[in-house]
Amino acid sequence: MKKKGYRSRALTMKYHGIAGSELRAAESIAEKGEAYEHRMVELPDLKEAADLGERLSEMPSTFIPMRNAIFYSVAAGYAIEVGSDYIVGGHNRDDVGVFEDTGRAFFSELQKAFWIGSKLLKDRRTTILRPLQHMSKQEVIVQASRLRVPLELTWSCHRDGNNHCWKCAGCANRVSAFDATGVVDPLRHPP
Repeated sequence: MKKKGYRSRALTMKYHGIAGSELRAAESIAEKGEAYEHRMVELPDLKEAADLGERLSEMPSTFIPMRNAIFYSVAAGYAIEVGSDYIVGGHNRDDVGVFEDTGRAFFSELQKAFWIGSKLLKDRRTTILRPLQHMSKQEVIVQASRLRVPLELTWSCHRDGNNHCWKCAGCANRVSAFDATGVVDPLRHPP
């Protein structure tokens, strides 16, 4: 969006169990990307499947029930407050196979709900954009590299710390995705 001339604001959700390193990465990326504002919203009662026990054991440990309905509703409220034309999410094609609330049908209905639920959003025609929705994780990495996104600031690990553990599912997915692209991961192979 920045390359297209839009002034961006960053919105980060701080929920129960989120790695502090992920929050610091979000702050660094917002700063490096010259976000007009970076707002951190605290949702301490929102928990991942790993924190919810046996009931959700078949779900990925990072699954949060109705995560995107909650996150995008918060973003819609923020969009009303600051007068945004767009709400932009970074879901890629691979997310749809894992999380039901990342697909086209979900976002189509959510867009309708926002315009039905808010005259301000409807009148402004505030639109949910998902520019990565047709791209695989590997294609996202290639595009990010091409656009000179500061990949060295990103955080994929499910654990907190100064360095990635390179053992959890988040790290394994990162290694696999970078290796498939040929793009050098600046966290595994610093310049």
